[in-house]
Amino acid sequence: MSKSWSSIRISLTGGVAHVVIDNPPINLLDAALMTDLDRFADAMSGNHDIRVIVFDSADPDFFLAHGDMTAADDPATFVALPIAPEQDQSLNPMMRLHERIRSLPQITIAKLRGLARGGGAELLSAMDMRFASREHAGMAQMECRLGIIPGAGGTVYLPGLVGRARALEIILGGQLIDAATAERIGWVNRALPDAELDRAVDTLATRIAALPPGVARAATEAVDAAVESPTHGLRKANELLSRLFGEPAAASLAKAALAAGAHTRDGERRLEAVVDGIT
Repeated sequence: MSKSWSSIRISLTGGVAHVVIDNPPINLLDAALMTDLDRFADAMSGNHDIRVIVFDSADPDFFLAHGDMTAADDPATFVALPIAPEQDQSLNPMMRLHERIRSLPQITIAKLRGLARGGGAELLSAMDMRFASREHAGMAQMECRLGIIPGAGGTVYLPGLVGRARALEIILGGQLIDAATAERIGWVNRALPDAELDRAVDTLATRIAALPPGVARAATEAVDAAVESPTHGLRKANELLSRLFGEPAAASLAKAALAAGAHTRDGERRLEAVVDGIT
């Protein structure tokens, strides 16, 4: 990728884009970082070669500290930031950025080490998945303690992840949520020992990137449709399933699975290994 960035580092490997946030001294979600993330999202929006995006931090203490608090001194300048122009312009720039990240065609995964508060936690909540270092991760929405409310999507994203009551506890309580608690309530997928975090996330990203074209996006669309209503979710899943059944990959992979032992007692006992062996 030829673009230059001031606050992120990008590497592309086997259908996976690795985004390392590097905005010293504390990885503040300021105008420079927001602009870089917006430009990166623009580059990814039509990229069919990249299937997964993994977000990481160069700072072991801070994934994203929070939004830039100096915006309170000059809210007009903040509101005027030219971020995500295709999003609803009645939303503030940070909301628009997070919605742009949320709606990317790629699967987005956060590798959380260090702290993520305020807008940083909201960016995490906008992603498809989050995996946290058990020893070195923490998340918080502390805005109410500062006289405002989460203003970058947290009031929308959190109820879907943790439920209404826990979302209110997080938002109104303003306390730091450790990785183990975040896993238990659903804010992160899993809290892993720090030494296992990289391998677990990178393995998952590689597996998703290797899926047949269109499968990961179809699964995501079906799950998202179910959030609206079970009936809508079932209809959408049926539509997407029918479309995928029409692709050559579905028939060829089913035949390969049968040849490798599916439908046999031995093969069915180790079906995951059988499937892994043909893909």
